[in-house]
Amino acid sequence: MEVKLEETGREVIKPSSPAPHDRLQLSLLDLTCPAIYVATTFLYKSTARESPEIISRRLKISLSETLSRFYPLAGRQDGLSICCNDEGVIFTEARTDLLLSDFLRNLSTDSLAAFLPEIEQGESAGTWPLLRVKVSFFGSGSGIAVTVGISHQICDATSLLTFVQGWAATAKGTTTSTCTPHFAGATIYPPPDTSFRSPSIDDVYELQGKCVTNRLVFKSSKIDELKCKAASESVRTPTRVEAIMSLIWRCAANASRSNSVSPKSTVMTQAMDLRLRIPSNVLPQDSMGNLQTCFFVKKGAESELEIDEMVADFRKTKEEFSEMIKENLQGTTLGQNLLTVMGDFVSECYKPDVDLYTMSSWCKKPFYEVDFGWGNPVWMGPASHTVYDNMVFVVLIDSKDGEDVEAWVGLPEQDMPVFLCEQDLLAYAVLNPPVLI
Repeated sequence: MEVKLEETGREVIKPSSPAPHDRLQLSLLDLTCPAIYVATTFLYKSTARESPEIISRRLKISLSETLSRFYPLAGRQDGLSICCNDEGVIFTEARTDLLLSDFLRNLSTDSLAAFLPEIEQGESAGTWPLLRVKVSFFGSGSGIAVTVGISHQICDATSLLTFVQGWAATAKGTTTSTCTPHFAGATIYPPPDTSFRSPSIDDVYELQGKCVTNRLVFKSSKIDELKCKAASESVRTPTRVEAIMSLIWRCAANASRSNSVSPKSTVMTQAMDLRLRIPSNVLPQDSMGNLQTCFFVKKGAESELEIDEMVADFRKTKEEFSEMIKENLQGTTLGQNLLTVMGDFVSECYKPDVDLYTMSSWCKKPFYEVDFGWGNPVWMGPASHTVYDNMVFVVLIDSKDGEDVEAWVGLPEQDMPVFLCEQDLLAYAVLNPPVLI
């Protein structure tokens, strides 16, 4: 469903107190990430009888207070570091006559673009602002959308969630700590040398061409069936992420092969959150930054794509990678070793004769517990794809009930129709069902 939003306000929100440090050194991984905004939209039913003006004022004040703790986000990227100059962030307000329930019943992946703050002349995720927010009010007081986008060159998706949790707690008045989160900077990954040049967004995604995105929902009962099909002697009980990712990879690779003159090798890369694999005394759970790595699994151009074998390869590679991280914790070489592995991945996989599928799981992350004072979100979803339409990606997210899984899949536009007709996919997933509230 097309959403028409009328912008009613746009201003810069500055921290309520000065930054305690002047600069934050970025790591080599930070600067290798594309200068895009990692963006997420949270949708809420209105429960209070507050006017939009009162709600906006409370959100602005709490945002200002929160930025004092997350102060690098209010700065400006200056070369290889963040200048923590309290320049502020963009806060945009908008409204629509559309009811929240009508929007969710006719949900479209492209419609989330309307809820993203517009990037104006001279603004960039690679310079300023590093954080942008848009608050949109649905018709008849039926609901609110809060969209938050953070520069990928300073934060990953877990960092975005940490920030939004802090902001929501401040807005609700339930903040239990005023401690400043740990901005990792170059703690794990080394800093770049002065000759480093960041890759452009076109450098990263130019091989894929124009892509389209679709939303799939895997019901819990179907996930159990899929896990049984994906089991093998080596992996008797696949996780739901292993099973769903492998199924999507298989169907996407089959779609690509059907459109190719000659088959290509196919690669799945899976992001790994280092916070879950490094002790909290070394890397606190609330650490901010690009604190992830990735492992990859490759299948040859002529290989059979059997889901149980793909899951077995997925599990084996993941365990080997986790063991490598564990073995390197005692020294100072972990970051460099991880970069070496990722460098091998880039040289191996970013080629015209290789189909690359970049996958991330947001499952078990408490996105649905972000409460600004209106209760938990009735729905949430990623929104970066609506700006950058040449991204091949897969993101898995828990549904609100925590049992089902939503998969957001971006594929080349020539592959998507074939992918959506794959019988193996349709046996387990439903294409873009309505969200009922």
